[in-house]
Amino acid sequence: MVAICSGIRAAYASSCPVASAANLFLWASSSARAPTFLRRSRVSRRPKAMASAHPSQGLPSGMDPSMVDEYASQSKLLQEFVKIPSIGKAWVFTSKDENASRAMVSVSQSDLLANKKRSFLLNTHISKSSSKSVSFQWSPFPVEMSGVSAVVPSPSGKKLLLVRNAEDDDSPTKLEIWGPCQLENEIHVARSVHGSLYADGWFEGISWNQEETLIAYVAEEPPQPKPEFNDSGYKKEGSSQKDFRSWKGQGDIEDSWGETYSNKRIPALFVANISSGEVRALKGIPRSLSAGQVIWAPSSSYSLVFVAWSDDNGFQETPRKLGIKYCYNRPCALYAAADPFKEEADKPSTDSNKGDTAALVKLTADLSSAFFPRFSPDGKYLVFISAKSAVDSGAHNATNSMHKIDWPTDGKLEGSLSVSDVVPTVMSPQDGCFPGMYCSGLLRFPWLSDGRTMILSSAWGSKEVILSINVASGEVSRVSPQDSDYSWNVLALDNNNILAVSSSLVTLPQMYYGFEDSHTDKPCQWDWQEISSPFPKPSDKVSSLLADHKFSVIKIPVSNPSDKLPDGAKLPFEAIFVSGKDSASSPTIVVLHGGPHSVYPSSYSRSLAFLYAQGYNLLVVNYRGSLGFGEEALQSLPGNIGSQDVNDVLTALDFVKKRGLIDASRVAVVGGSHGGFLTTHLIGQAPETFVAAAARNPVCNLQLMVGTTDIPDWCFLEVYGKEGKNCFTESPLADTLTQFYQKSPISHISKVKTPTLFLLGAKDLRVPVSNGLQYARALKERGVDTKIIVFPEDIHGLDKFVQT
Repeated sequence: MVAICSGIRAAYASSCPVASAANLFLWASSSARAPTFLRRSRVSRRPKAMASAHPSQGLPSGMDPSMVDEYASQSKLLQEFVKIPSIGKAWVFTSKDENASRAMVSVSQSDLLANKKRSFLLNTHISKSSSKSVSFQWSPFPVEMSGVSAVVPSPSGKKLLLVRNAEDDDSPTKLEIWGPCQLENEIHVARSVHGSLYADGWFEGISWNQEETLIAYVAEEPPQPKPEFNDSGYKKEGSSQKDFRSWKGQGDIEDSWGETYSNKRIPALFVANISSGEVRALKGIPRSLSAGQVIWAPSSSYSLVFVAWSDDNGFQETPRKLGIKYCYNRPCALYAAADPFKEEADKPSTDSNKGDTAALVKLTADLSSAFFPRFSPDGKYLVFISAKSAVDSGAHNATNSMHKIDWPTDGKLEGSLSVSDVVPTVMSPQDGCFPGMYCSGLLRFPWLSDGRTMILSSAWGSKEVILSINVASGEVSRVSPQDSDYSWNVLALDNNNILAVSSSLVTLPQMYYGFEDSHTDKPCQWDWQEISSPFPKPSDKVSSLLADHKFSVIKIPVSNPSDKLPDGAKLPFEAIFVSGKDSASSPTIVVLHGGPHSVYPSSYSRSLAFLYAQGYNLLVVNYRGSLGFGEEALQSLPGNIGSQDVNDVLTALDFVKKRGLIDASRVAVVGGSHGGFLTTHLIGQAPETFVAAAARNPVCNLQLMVGTTDIPDWCFLEVYGKEGKNCFTESPLADTLTQFYQKSPISHISKVKTPTLFLLGAKDLRVPVSNGLQYARALKERGVDTKIIVFPEDIHGLDKFVQT
C-alpha cells in the first residue's frame, strides 16, 4: 500500500493546502499486509546501509528513512508538474486593420509549497497574412495580477476593469478603471453599500455597457440589520457590521446556497458610473431571488438582462435554498430591469400596489431554466442555454438545450415574449453524431461576423470539442478536428477566426489559431495553426515522461443490457486508457469521476499526469450517466446507482484485461465524491479485484448523508430515479432510510479487505466529513488497512489555495 498511497496522495496534493500536502509524503501506512508489489518497477529501495545514515528520530510512527527519500523525490517531481502554467481566459481586440489585432491571455501558476496561486496577463500582437498564416508577437514579460479577483476588458479594449475584493470586513471593495497608460479612476465601495463581488462561479456577472460609461455587476447585498443580545439584554443599536457573517445570537439564521457559498450573502445587482464613481443598487429584486450573469441589453427602456434563482428550488414543501454549486437543477429564469442611473421619467411605470418589483419583467416565464444570456450583434435575438432536462428530472446535471427570444425592435417588453428552440435536447445520438449540448460557459462575445453563428465548447463523449451553432437555422457543426481524440476549448474569437487551446492526458495545453477553410466543398472545415507561446518548456524529465505515454479512447459495449432500457442507454460508453511502454506488466489505477453526471475528458490533468509518471497505467471510466452521451444514457443511472455504474466500471476493467493490456493482479481504484461512492462500492462488491483504493470525500452512507448534506434532494433522485423528485422530504421515513442504506457502500462493508486511503475536507458541506469518517472507522474496526487524512480548512474539492 505504501507505493500506491504515496503516488495517490501526492497527486491529490497538487490541489490541497500545502501544510497538509507536505504531510502526505510523510504520513504513510506501514502495514505488513501492504501490497508493495504495486510499486512501480523503476523505483528501487535505497540500500539499508545508506538508509541508516538518516536519523530515525522524529519520523512518524511506522516510517523508515528510505521512505523519506522516496517521498522527497516524488515531491520534487510533483512540484515540476504543478508549476507548469495553466491557460485561463483570453480576449482579442480587433482594429481597423483586418490583418492585425491584439490579445490578452490570463495564465495561472501554482506554488504548492507556498500555498499560492499566482495569476498573470500576457499581451500579444496578432499579424495575419493573406495565406492564412498568423504570427503572435508576445510582450517580453507577463504582468502579475496580485490581489485581483476579476479582469474585465471593455468591449473596445480601450479600458480595463480590475476588481480587488476586500480582504477583511473593514476594507472596501476596489474597482480600478485602467486606460492605455494610466489608472483613470479607482472606485472604493464601502461594505455598507455591498460586500465582495461574485467574480467567478454561478452568480458571476460583470458587464460593460456599449458606451463604456457604466459597469453592471453582481455583489453581496449590504449587511442586513439584525437584533443582538448580550449579557445585558437586547442592544437597541443592533449588531456591528463585523458580525454579519455569523449568527452569534443575532436573529434568525439564513439559508445559504451551500457548498462554496456558505459565507456569502445574497447576490444582488449594482451599477457603477466609472466617471463619477457613484454606485447604485438595482432596486425591486425581491430577496427570494438571487441574481447573476448580468448583461446590457440593446436600446430599451429595460437596459439590463440577468439570471435569477429562486429560493424555493422547485420543491413547494421545502421553500429554502439548497446547494447550487455543480447543480444545474435549480430553477432559474431571465429577467429584464431598468438601469438605475436612468432618469425617473424614463423608467417603466410601476404598479403602486407592487412597489419597485413591477419594474422587473420575467422573460422566460414558461421555462424552468434559462442562463448564459447573450444578445446577437444586431440586437434582434436574445439567445440563452437551458438545463430544463435537469430541473424537470431532478438530476443535478443533464443535457442542455439552446433557445432564443425575438427581442422587440422598439425595446418595449409588453405582453408575452416568444421563446423558440435553437438546439433541442438530444435523447439518443446516432453513432458518431452530435450527442447534445453540455455547455459550462459562453464567451462574452461568441459571434462570428455573420451575427448568426455562435462558437462554444461542449462535451462530446470523452472529449471536449468546439461547436458552431447557427441560431437562425439551428444547424450544429463540429469546428475542432473531427479525427482528434484531444480535447479542444475556445478561448476567444478574432472576427471569423478562433483562438483555442488543445490538450490530451499526455500532452500539455497548446494554443491554436483556427481559420475557416472556404476552398472546400465540405461545410465547416477549419484549418488549425499551432501558436508559438512564451510559456517555459517543462523540464527534460517531465517532457520525457509525457513522451513515453500514450492514450486511447475505448468504446465499451454495455454488458447484458436490460430490455427495459431505452435505446440510448444501450449504446457503448467510453473509457480512456493511458499507458507507458511496459503497460502489460505495470500496475493500473482505475480513475472514477464524481457527479455522477459529469465526465472525465481527455484533456490534460496534472494530477493524472503525476500518477502515470509514477509508472501506473490509468483506466479512466466514463460510465453511463456521464455527460456527453445523450440524455437517455444519462437518465438511465438515477435509480440504479451502486449497480449499473459499478457494473460499467467492472465491464471496462474486464475489457482491458481480456485484451492483455493490464496485469489483472495489480489494480487499484481512486475516485472522489460519487467517484468515492463507486470506489467504496467496488471494494465491497468486488473484494478480490482491487489491491488498494483511495477515496476523496466519498459518499459512503446515504442514510447519514441525507440529513447533513447541502443537497438532500440528490440522495432521493439517485436512489429512486425519476420518482425521487416527487418523494423528496426533509423527514424521510424508516423505509426510505433503509433503501438509502441498501444503496450505500456501507451495506457491503463486511466484505471489504482492500487497504484504503481516505482524503477528507473538514468543511465539506456537499458530502460532510462524517460520511467518510464513519466508513473509514468501520473498516478499521474490522481490521482493514485504513489511512485517514483530514484537511481542516478544505471543502468538497480539496482545492484550497491562497490567492495573491
